[in-house]
Amino acid sequence: MGIVLKNILAILPNGAKDEVKETSIYIEGKEIVAIDEAPADFVAEKVIDGKDKLVIPGLVNCHTHSYMAFMRNVADDLSFMDWLFGTIDPIEQQMTDEDTYWGASLAIIEMMKSGTTCFNDMQMNIHQTTRAVKESGMRAVISRGLVGSGNDEAGQIRLAQAYEERDAAKDCDRLSFMLGPHAPYTCDDGFMRIVSEEAKKNNMRIHVHLSESESEISQIQEKYGLSPIEMADQNGLFDVPAIAAHCVQVDAKDIAILKEKNVSVVTNPASNMKLGNGFAPVPAMLEAGVNVCLGTDGAASNNSLNMFHELSLLTLIHKGVNKTPQCVSAREGFRIATINGAKALGLEQEIGSIEVGKKADLAILNLNTPSLTPRNNLIAGLSYSANGSEVETVIIDGQVTMENRKILTMDEALVYQKVNEIIERMGLDKKEY
Repeated sequence: MGIVLKNILAILPNGAKDEVKETSIYIEGKEIVAIDEAPADFVAEKVIDGKDKLVIPGLVNCHTHSYMAFMRNVADDLSFMDWLFGTIDPIEQQMTDEDTYWGASLAIIEMMKSGTTCFNDMQMNIHQTTRAVKESGMRAVISRGLVGSGNDEAGQIRLAQAYEERDAAKDCDRLSFMLGPHAPYTCDDGFMRIVSEEAKKNNMRIHVHLSESESEISQIQEKYGLSPIEMADQNGLFDVPAIAAHCVQVDAKDIAILKEKNVSVVTNPASNMKLGNGFAPVPAMLEAGVNVCLGTDGAASNNSLNMFHELSLLTLIHKGVNKTPQCVSAREGFRIATINGAKALGLEQEIGSIEVGKKADLAILNLNTPSLTPRNNLIAGLSYSANGSEVETVIIDGQVTMENRKILTMDEALVYQKVNEIIERMGLDKKEY
């Protein structure tokens, strides 16, 4: 299908600096085939008028747990370990496969409506998130969360499930897969070594939680005499391209390891603040040359999957903490939320910027909104003014998945109904405050 975005403002890469430019963008099949001038023999079956619109590369949510969307607002104001093991884990033990599917479906709706076109997910019940991704038209990278001790049977079962899910989804090129050892406090050193060897053997990336809380630091230091970053490194997790979520409690030595091993760090400011875990030293990591990207974490801890909210926090928090207004600029934030995320996922040749030959993964914003008026500096506006409701149309893999705020690929009303049925069945609607 030929689609043209006619005379539209677009954020385009210009060397190391992005620029806002009025142009026309031509899409054929799944890809952007031209910018500015129509290619020969191009036939536009759909024309999107770009008047009062801004098109950006779809945002890349580099760390979340989509199934947790139905757990929104049920585990609040708790310390990290109480939140995880006292509230969330018992809910997860009640989950059915269908619960995972409906939770992921709700998450995809929320992400799509706020301009996210690709997410990196760690999940539990195989086939259900991939099912939701296939049906919705979303792009995703999936990790089956792995927990184990040495070569125990439970860990081996989870590894087998990771491969089963990967192999079952080969028919969908919007899906790719990583191995997801959960964290140092749920995977011992022996199991980490097994996972790292599996990743090398199968040419897969690693997605892991690291150095999220002070309690994690204390626990791993006491058990191994190492920081979580050092433990992961010593057990081979960084011998393949790796994504480390959080990295809040890190020091200069940890940052040097992350840089040396080319580990991508996903900062999740809302979740880290809400659980009282602190602020990742993003400026120090950027200065060291670490590839920093952005994520929301799951709705059980955020409680939002809106990357515009996360982008705003990212570009404001560090200014205040470091008392430096130039700290993590809006331009840096935009790249962290787009091309840096694509690099972390190994997809930088396909998504993350608006360029000829890349996939047509785009979000179109309505500029006739209070938040983006006046149009003085639209890149700054994405961080400091926009809230996600400005996203009007979304294109993923060349398919229009949302138009005029209406999701075209999913039954929103049915998803809301099913999620409400889940929380009623689990008794989560009766939580006392």
